[in-house]
Amino acid sequence: MLACRSLDVLPRPGAAPLVRAADADFAPARLHALIGPSGCGKTTLLKGILGILPTRGQILLRGAAVTDRQTLLREVAFAPQFSIAHGKLTVAEALDTSLHLYRKTPDPVSHSARLPALLTLVGLAERADTLVEKLSGGQLRRLGLALELATEPACLLCDEVTSGLDPRSEDQILAVLRRLVAEQSRTVLCVIHNLAKLDQFDVVTVVYEGAVVFQGSHPALLAHFGIADALTLYDRLAERSAAEWLALRPPVSPLVPAPASPAPGPIPVPSLCSQIFTLLARRWRLFTRDRGTLGLTAAITFGFPCLVVIFALGGLPQLRGLELQPTGGILESLQARAAFRKDAADTATLVSGLILFQVILLCLMGSNNGAREIASERALFEKERMAGLRSPAYAVAKLTWVALLGAAQGAWMTIFVKTLCAFPGAWLPQIAILSSAGASMSIVCLGISALLTTPERASLLSIYLVGFQLPLSGVVLALPSALVWSVRPFIATFWGWSGYLTAMRDSRFYDAVALLDPGWLAGTSSALAVLGAHAVLGAALVFHGCRVQRWP
Repeated sequence: MLACRSLDVLPRPGAAPLVRAADADFAPARLHALIGPSGCGKTTLLKGILGILPTRGQILLRGAAVTDRQTLLREVAFAPQFSIAHGKLTVAEALDTSLHLYRKTPDPVSHSARLPALLTLVGLAERADTLVEKLSGGQLRRLGLALELATEPACLLCDEVTSGLDPRSEDQILAVLRRLVAEQSRTVLCVIHNLAKLDQFDVVTVVYEGAVVFQGSHPALLAHFGIADALTLYDRLAERSAAEWLALRPPVSPLVPAPASPAPGPIPVPSLCSQIFTLLARRWRLFTRDRGTLGLTAAITFGFPCLVVIFALGGLPQLRGLELQPTGGILESLQARAAFRKDAADTATLVSGLILFQVILLCLMGSNNGAREIASERALFEKERMAGLRSPAYAVAKLTWVALLGAAQGAWMTIFVKTLCAFPGAWLPQIAILSSAGASMSIVCLGISALLTTPERASLLSIYLVGFQLPLSGVVLALPSALVWSVRPFIATFWGWSGYLTAMRDSRFYDAVALLDPGWLAGTSSALAVLGAHAVLGAALVFHGCRVQRWP
């Protein structure tokens, strides 16, 4: 079924191999054990076969050399040591999402029947409505197997799915694996540490110091190493080097051990739109169930606009008084007052500051929306991509989610603050500006999340990005002339502030700011265009980050 010949597995291209010249055959419809001391290269070998790590040599599937990774992943699935699933989903929801993402089933009846069948196979039928985060260790491992079986693989590679479990849970996992072989004729390869369980496997593969030094049945293993009990195997291995054990290994089969058997035909995969819809439905379900995330998002969405209004309270009487004065420019209305220039400066500072404050707060919301969105579930995304999820579908779903969330926050900020602070100007341009500012920063931070593998780094970099928005905007602190146009195109706060301010061009508030000579101001259309360009750049980062494999 699956084999490798002279396979070197490297941590990165050009580096020294971690596994060297590995020759191994994993016969079809057999339960295979992959064993060896800690750090010898068992998991590394699996990742090399799957293409997660770079390799040199040959990988064979059904007797034919594998030329592209997708051909391999069409028939081979990978169950990691720990189940990768969202904790806020129920067992049935997590598995149903996988069934909708990976395989297209024209017959709804057939699809609905697969879910209970898989749950029964792995012994989780009674836990169908239990949240994933409430499962025990053994139940999580069985869920992990069910998620991989959703792809209907011919071969299943399991990485230490029994490690750290109590004896009963370990026996339950092994029983599931044996059923997959006996009842469904699947090929199962399992990395295992408990050498006392080797008699339950059909074939044992021994890895030592980065080399495959033995393959055979359990009785053949005892005879080859001259031991009476498999528990003493590692002591015997330590008596010789890997090179010496390799010299004692029986000759390996030829490069192509058997005629290539025909591969199955193409498996129908759900459409791009179908995968996007499934991902968005899952994201909404997770958002509404995670009380921590939901509470934080609600707090900043409704709390930040209140902050703006609180800071405006001292100037609201003055602003409303100006608005209610007779027609005419602010120059005429203020000249009648002794403190003309002081009042003009105070008014301009208040108006400009309130607008800038809104944009800065929306940038903070955008950082919260996008910074952790991809990096926090990178391992899950990589597993789902191996199983059949299209990376463009994932990218579009994430972009849609954070853009809508950021735009909604910007629209609410505009409506709330404009209503209470009585800012003049057309509603539509101002809503468009702040919605675009929130959406574009959310997308840019999502791009950062797609490029990094840890949510902590993505969050930190996003916060730095927001932190530089205020000083580099040139609104509060004057920038050197040589620096202004080298950084201004990338500073969202300037474009959000300028676009919102120019939308008030026919008001007394704009006249007050103009008296302070704020310099060149972008019109609303220009500001929207630049914020749109920021969103396009962020989307490009998202697509690039999702296209490149980045295992945490």
